[in-house]
Amino acid sequence: MILSISGVVLLGIIAFLFCRKCGLKASHALVCALFGFYLAGTAIAPSISAGGASLASLLGGIKL
Repeated sequence: MILSISGVVLLGIIAFLFCRKCGLKASHALVCALFGFYLAGTAIAPSISAGGASLASLLGGIKL
C-alpha cells in the first residue's frame, strides 16, 4: 500500500512538472489519467502491477 501511494504521488509530481515546465496541457494530462484509470480495470492490470513491483524491488536493491 505504501509503495502504491508513493508511486501515485511521484507520478503526480512528474505530471505537474510536465504541465508547468514542458508544456503538457491539462487536457492531455486528464486523458492520460483517464486512460490509466480504465487500463486498471482490464485483464492486463495485474501484469502492470507486477512489473511495477519488480521494478521497485530492483531499484530498492541498488546500493550506492
